[in-house]
Amino acid sequence: MILIAGLSRIVVHVDNFTPIGAMALFGGTYFSERWKAFLLPLISLFLSDMIIQGMIHQGKYGFPLYESWYYVYGTFALIVLFGKWILKKVNIKNILLAGVAASLAHWIITDFGVWVSGCNVSVYTKDLKGFLLCYYMAIPYLGGFLAGTLFYSAILFGAFEWAQRKYPVLAQTQLA
Repeated sequence: MILIAGLSRIVVHVDNFTPIGAMALFGGTYFSERWKAFLLPLISLFLSDMIIQGMIHQGKYGFPLYESWYYVYGTFALIVLFGKWILKKVNIKNILLAGVAASLAHWIITDFGVWVSGCNVSVYTKDLKGFLLCYYMAIPYLGGFLAGTLFYSAILFGAFEWAQRKYPVLAQTQLA
């Protein structure tokens, strides 16, 4: 399920309507081996970044792919922790709460990174006006990230909860 979700990031989509946030929440919730919870969304993000870099940008940016990459990757590691902390009990309310928390964290942290690093965007001046403009311009991406995280969370969590009911052995153990 996670592999399919990860591959969907490279398909044409609305800005930030991707499965990576849901994958991080899902991994933080269900993987008993925490390194897998962190590794799967970060590897998916890295591989899809490399594919996008090659397909769309014809490799002109090299590595790192973009100036604020560590803010992005760090945020997804934090979202894994949200899955561990907020989703101790999986239910619709907690999935919504975790999805909103993940989306707001993504918006606040990654767009701070855009503003601080400049990311080849000269309109974000290093003052309060540039700071606020950066966040304002990112609101559509916040909406896309929230919608994508909630949509893919419904699929991932819903499918796994259904599978646990159909195959009770899954309910007795966490994913390895």
